Amino acid sequence: MAKATRKKSVAKRAASKAPAKKWVYLFGEVSAAERYAKSWDGVRGLLGGKGANLAEMTRVGLPVPAGFTVTSEACNAYLAKGGKFPAGMWDQELAALRRIEKETGKKFGDAKNPLLVSCRSGAKFSMPGMMDTVLNIGLNDETAAGMIELTRDARFVYDAYRRLVQMFGSVVLGVADEPFEEVLAGYRAKRGVSNDADLKPEDLKAITGEFKAIVRKDAGRDFPVDALEQLKLATEAVFRSWNGKRAIDYRNAAKIAHDLGTAVNIVTMVFGNMGNTSGTGVVTTRNVSDGSGEIEGDYLTNAQGEDVVAGIRATKPIAALAQEMPKVYAEFARICKRLERHYRETQDIEFTVERGKLWILQTRDAKRTAQAAIRIAVDMADEKLIKKNEAVRRVRPEHVDFFLHPQFDPAEKRLASGRGDRIASGLNVSPGAAVGQITFDADTAERWTKEDKKDVIMVRPETKPDDVHGMLAAKGILTSRGGRTSHAALVARQFGKPAVVGASAIDVDVEKRRFTVGGRIFKEGDYVSVDGTTGEVFAGKITTILPDFKDPYLIKLLSWADEFRRLGVWANADYPRDAARARSYGAEGIGLCRTEHMFFETERLPIVQRMILAKSTAERQEALDKLLPFQRTDFDGLFRAMDGLPVTIRLIDPPLHEFLPSHTALLQEVTELRVRGNNPSLLAEKQRMLAAVESMHEANPMLGLRGVRLGIHIPELTRMQVRAIFEAACTCAKEGVEVHPKIMIPLTAHVNELKLQQTELEAEAKKVMAEKGIKVDYQFGTMIEIPRAALTADQIAEYAQFFSFGTNDLTQTTYGISRDDAETGFLMEYLQKGILPENPFASIDAEGVGKLMEMAVRLGRATRPSLEVGICGEHGGDPKSIALCHKIGLDYVSCSPFRVPIARLAAAHAALGDKK
Repeated sequence: MAKATRKKSVAKRAASKAPAKKWVYLFGEVSAAERYAKSWDGVRGLLGGKGANLAEMTRVGLPVPAGFTVTSEACNAYLAKGGKFPAGMWDQELAALRRIEKETGKKFGDAKNPLLVSCRSGAKFSMPGMMDTVLNIGLNDETAAGMIELTRDARFVYDAYRRLVQMFGSVVLGVADEPFEEVLAGYRAKRGVSNDADLKPEDLKAITGEFKAIVRKDAGRDFPVDALEQLKLATEAVFRSWNGKRAIDYRNAAKIAHDLGTAVNIVTMVFGNMGNTSGTGVVTTRNVSDGSGEIEGDYLTNAQGEDVVAGIRATKPIAALAQEMPKVYAEFARICKRLERHYRETQDIEFTVERGKLWILQTRDAKRTAQAAIRIAVDMADEKLIKKNEAVRRVRPEHVDFFLHPQFDPAEKRLASGRGDRIASGLNVSPGAAVGQITFDADTAERWTKEDKKDVIMVRPETKPDDVHGMLAAKGILTSRGGRTSHAALVARQFGKPAVVGASAIDVDVEKRRFTVGGRIFKEGDYVSVDGTTGEVFAGKITTILPDFKDPYLIKLLSWADEFRRLGVWANADYPRDAARARSYGAEGIGLCRTEHMFFETERLPIVQRMILAKSTAERQEALDKLLPFQRTDFDGLFRAMDGLPVTIRLIDPPLHEFLPSHTALLQEVTELRVRGNNPSLLAEKQRMLAAVESMHEANPMLGLRGVRLGIHIPELTRMQVRAIFEAACTCAKEGVEVHPKIMIPLTAHVNELKLQQTELEAEAKKVMAEKGIKVDYQFGTMIEIPRAALTADQIAEYAQFFSFGTNDLTQTTYGISRDDAETGFLMEYLQKGILPENPFASIDAEGVGKLMEMAVRLGRATRPSLEVGICGEHGGDPKSIALCHKIGLDYVSCSPFRVPIARLAAAHAALGDKK
């Protein structure tokens, strides 16, 4: 018993000596944070991106105001405790505050020489405007009087004071912004000015008093006069903002984890609103709209930071700073270059000038458009700032996807301008074409999109963080105010939404649900077209066209990607025009030509139907002889378009009833003809068609007479197709076209099916080549789209010279579900409830379908080591699926022509991931 007591006593003493959990780091303690977090990525997780970068800039000697960071671990602990600070955190925050007081020579809450601070959020991944900030903390009536005595500038002090009361009221106490804005608008009208900066000191003092009254009325408590209470409540508010709706919506859209938490940065206030030698701005070290190399951004004299990003005042271009404060600008330009080289990335920098002294308040990797992302990556590699492989890694598949989206037809734009429908222009902050019905609030935009399936353009005077869910739902964004670094511009660039901001000719009336421009009124629900590439706005709908794939930076980057990837990238194309487009996008072959699509063309369908309805072999052969020239012409065009590259042609796959009218429509026609009784010959024809459809009825046609089964059942049909393929190939070869036909037999389940069909068809191929007196290089293979085929791939490879995974059918047959039914029914419920982690028809199910694929590859190559294996389903253009295909050793992926550039990049990412 005594031993146990002694052990407990020793343990207790050891615990009491253990260092307390460190919740707070001064900016100068970044090395300690690195030791704790083990890596720079860990530091960013601990201190948030903002806190980590403020600490890093302090370490390298840049002009950063004194401050400290409360860690994201503290935030998570606070939220886990139901809104209570973790033990020791507040004491550490107070100790850090005393260190700042010593460094600055000021005292927090002191009436004679007061220290003021800001309280800002800062998560690991940048979420601009999604969480809360409070500025000018520490002001009250006494400290305001002391600052007036120190600065001799009552206008500045009361401007800062009224901002604190408003921000504290809205952010910390939940008071709506509108009452504050109404007071400001009233004073501006009274003085006949348009900017708050032009209000007199006595106005700002009176406004501060009215703001306090609003807080008292709407929050049910007085604005706190104790500086420490202000800081404590502001810290809690920032913690809570991690779980605010706008932050959650943003994280969902940006795929940011919800368990990271946010750090809180407490920073000594520096003031840009101390007269004409002061100012504030936000810039990016390169143009983040088009990627060009100049510093780009907005600046305001005699202002605080929220004035710039909120879009309330008309901003100046950053070049104006060079004219107004040349020495400050020169120093700032040097810092921009230094930060870009330090981080090896384009930076988004927030700065303040206080009476001629430059301060850097934040730097982070800049959000950018797809166009800018690609150009910046290429330029930085050319400048030797990064390597080519890093440039390729930095560009995401969705960046490439942007270049393949429709743009406005220039001719249609000219016509619209000619008839007076070019109604406004603004800043082209996020490129692309968007057409939709206008709405004026985020909730309506989200509801119209989700429930009514409308295309929406969200129109606002300026956007706020609370609008983010509507911005994500909208096709495009239009604001009458704001600059290139405004909230609307940042969010639009982040999520690829076409946007025009600062279209000042537009007068937006949110309450009346309309905007006016040039004497015209546009009401909610009217259509407009927004060109984020040029900054133009048009009334009505402008026609879009497919883009030209001519961006020199994209072409260069994809050529680098081709150097790194192992996987080939082929295309699914049924017609020569599609094949030509695919080749221009970089396709190295055709991985799937669906021959049945050719049968649906108007002049061919009646012949196909005669073939189906034929009562004898001779009658069927007559119809097939008429189809043969059409098929031969189709394949001839494909071979010429893909000269020198392989062309994989899938023989007919769907059941024959798909080429006939629907049973319901035929039954209705027959019934009506019987009732009318005036056209017996047409009635007889429709009855024959109805009888044929009924005779072909299958309970589950997806698993019925189709694919290889149909070829065995009607061998003359697939023989005709093979004859057409080889007649076209031989003709092309004689004319100097290099042809590589690959004939693909679909839906094989048993090796004997393939053995029978392939033997017959290869005999037909040899017969045609003998007739034409020329041999061509060819292969016969099969699609693996039935689990049994994957399980017996070693047997199938005895005959098949190549495999191509049809992952749509393989997914359906593996899961035992119909895609068409599931995606409009229970599959969505499964995803919402977390039963399935993701839609298996969007990305290959690695644990199920992926294992079957890996097994088929291994078994097939055990029999035939040279077996070529690819994929030709929609998954072939999905980056996640492409990574799986790389991992299990496929030779190529095949996808839509418009996904070819994306697949080239994704295949490079997969290969570089291996090397990393």
